[in-house]
Amino acid sequence: MAAQGTTALQQKVSKLLSRQHGRPVLKPNKPLVLKDEVASRKMRRGEASCITEISLLMACWKKSDFNDALCSSEVKTFYECIAKAQAEMKIKAAQQASGQGGRLLPRQATSLLKRHPNIRKEI
Repeated sequence: MAAQGTTALQQKVSKLLSRQHGRPVLKPNKPLVLKDEVASRKMRRGEASCITEISLLMACWKKSDFNDALCSSEVKTFYECIAKAQAEMKIKAAQQASGQGGRLLPRQATSLLKRHPNIRKEI
């Protein structure tokens, strides 16, 4: 049943867009070509790291009236977590700088698109 609905929809869309039936009914309001630039947007920041460790540390401080000597294990785990997170961030930054990051920055994508422009006429 779903396959028939899908094929019927595809047939209707192809009929609307086919040049055999005269002018296409669906008219694009912009040319159907890609631009040679990308909008410059800021990349989203990742989620905060070591949230659980810092909340445990603050709970311990509150319980012990902000005495560091009684919360030394929580402080140690918090600093270990920070060190691990910073090491991961350095690895991720090195991968992104070498082109293995997966996503390009908008400035990098724009420079690549300007070097290799798209065809400007519709097919």
